[in-house]
Amino acid sequence: MNIGTEAVQIGLEWDSRTGAVSVPIYQTATFRHPGLGQSTGFDYSRSGNPTRQALEDGIARLDGGARGFAYSSGMAAITCLLMLFKSGDHIIVTEDLYGGTCRLFDKVFNQFGLTFTYVDTSDTEAVRAALQPATKAVFVETLTNPLLKFADLPAISRICKDSNLLLIADNTFLTPYLLRPLDLGADITIYSATKYLAGHNDTVSGLAVVKDPQLAELVYFHQNSIGATLGPQDSWLVIRGMKTLSVRLDRHQENAGRIAKWLTSHPRISKVYYPGLEGHPDHILMKRDSGGFGAMIAFEVDNHALVEQVLLKTKLISFAESLGGVESLITFPEVQTHADIPAELRARLGINNVLLRLSVGIEDCDDLIEDLRQALEG
Repeated sequence: MNIGTEAVQIGLEWDSRTGAVSVPIYQTATFRHPGLGQSTGFDYSRSGNPTRQALEDGIARLDGGARGFAYSSGMAAITCLLMLFKSGDHIIVTEDLYGGTCRLFDKVFNQFGLTFTYVDTSDTEAVRAALQPATKAVFVETLTNPLLKFADLPAISRICKDSNLLLIADNTFLTPYLLRPLDLGADITIYSATKYLAGHNDTVSGLAVVKDPQLAELVYFHQNSIGATLGPQDSWLVIRGMKTLSVRLDRHQENAGRIAKWLTSHPRISKVYYPGLEGHPDHILMKRDSGGFGAMIAFEVDNHALVEQVLLKTKLISFAESLGGVESLITFPEVQTHADIPAELRARLGINNVLLRLSVGIEDCDDLIEDLRQALEG
């Protein structure tokens, strides 16, 4: 079945008594037992809630995994998955990744004896060269934030299998509609469901999908023990958003492709990062593995003074953090989303003082281009 159809069907099976098309919001902390030693399958909402379960089952189906998990944020999802490791373990990580993930690794989990090596995961040999005796996992962003590099998951998966490592893929930018990492050899996928999956900038949430049933049981143990689970109201909002995932992403991508091409021809733009452009170094690889190129664009203006002008003069495009909602958003990674990455690493990666990141929404594309034009030309 097409993933777009699967997404629309999420939750339809959850209320057979009334036939409700929309899964109910089970706003309850606890559940009454039918008898001593008996359970309805739900006891306490931290351990399981029917609305959250509908979401977790739904994302597992979309990603082709054994089990899905819903968390209070994307960072909560990553935190719970790091509980799979112990002091002394080493993890290889995408070097240009979301700054909040870098902060979690380097300023929180380093305290507990985990170590991290950052490499360009679009370079398979760099991943292999970073292996250590203590390496237990590779953590990749399938499409990196903000420079939009694409990882060769089948090749990295072979490295991981040869060394008995877990491959964890943050697939937030692409979603299972465009890429299913578990089909390409990943063991776990992670999403900030706040972004494209929920899609409306109205809820914060995280999702994970685990391929192996035995590993999924261990992940559930940590989810239940730590308790950073998603509430029923937010679970319902994510389900509602996911039902339109395919139609939204089709429009997002259509707009992004046109805007990226327009930006390449503008005299005030010195560089455009978008994998849908034929000149992007990972364009051919993405055509092989992915169903599309996503809707994130990064671009450099020709002068730092132009950064503030663009951020403040756009009218339709909001100067705001986050991404993946129906509304277009623009941000300045150096001082916002990636401020926690060390300055020398930002400079080496190209996260500089002229780089802007654009999350392309579903507005009329001509209107978005005109908004960018008037902001750039002042």
